[in-house]
Amino acid sequence: MKIKAGIVGATGYAGAELVRILLGHPDAEIAAISSVSFEGQKLSDVYPAYYGLCDLVCGTQEEVVEQSDVIFAAVPHGLSQELAVQCVQAGKAFIDLGADFRLKDEAAYQKWYNGSFQYPELHEQAVYGLPELFREEIRGKKVIANPGCYTTAAPLALAPALKEGLISSEGMIADCKSGATGAGRKPAQNTHFPDLNEGFSAYKVAAHRHTPEMEQTLSRVCGKQVHMTFVPHLLPINRGILATCYARLNSGVTEADIRDAYSRMYGKEYFIRLLPQGKVADVKNVRCSNFCDISLHVDTETGTLIAISAIDNMGKGAAGQAVQNMNLSFGVEEQAGLKMVPPAF
Repeated sequence: MKIKAGIVGATGYAGAELVRILLGHPDAEIAAISSVSFEGQKLSDVYPAYYGLCDLVCGTQEEVVEQSDVIFAAVPHGLSQELAVQCVQAGKAFIDLGADFRLKDEAAYQKWYNGSFQYPELHEQAVYGLPELFREEIRGKKVIANPGCYTTAAPLALAPALKEGLISSEGMIADCKSGATGAGRKPAQNTHFPDLNEGFSAYKVAAHRHTPEMEQTLSRVCGKQVHMTFVPHLLPINRGILATCYARLNSGVTEADIRDAYSRMYGKEYFIRLLPQGKVADVKNVRCSNFCDISLHVDTETGTLIAISAIDNMGKGAAGQAVQNMNLSFGVEEQAGLKMVPPAF
């Protein structure tokens, strides 16, 4: 019996990517989809790429919950808590691609998202779905907070060095670049083609709401509170996240020590590819996949680790990781439906 998957917000970019991945999943099938903007319309009318592959009609949120074993919420923050309650009460698994369950500290959620924990018991129940760091906590769980793009790329780049005490927990910098799909499907001035094309700029400098989430993850990894400087940039491309992360090496740490630590932590991870010495991670090489490429560099003159990670923000940074979490929740092969090979050019 296949897992019946439902998608709330199927016509957004992350929702549409979920459809693409689930259509090729050997253990799951799409049972129902919903969209506020396109209710009553076929998904293939919104995304012609899906003609003949997914001609499901966008129904209501209630229909998705009723007809599915697992519900993916590909909706903006602030809209998932009520839906999560409905799913839990109906005995369904719930995977939130938004931010409502990612932060464990309600004060931080109030500060960065202007909201509150409407159902504290659900927030206690929710697990953070970054499998390469918290896999055993995710297995079998039914309320999963799926990390986003920056909050996947930067922590994966720094976690092994931080966990083994090879770098200082102070002064870390995440200098990140994102493709335009990270801003969502709704048009905005900065993603309007004439403004985006031929441009490259930072935004929300030292004021991005993903900062506390990255700090929360890395603090869990090393067992103490850490802080970091995070500066995101908008690239004139559709897909991809490049996270160039800087940290001070602790005394006596060599590049060999760094590589050994990353090999110990990620050597058996299917979706993390540690690149050979001298190679540099590139978003082109992970496009349309669930892979995270990591390249490691040491500036011996300044004693700085430069860890660079590349992911597809719609794949490992959203829908791909959500399906990976579904696989862990339902006990099927973790890589099921996710072995897409990135295009070579």
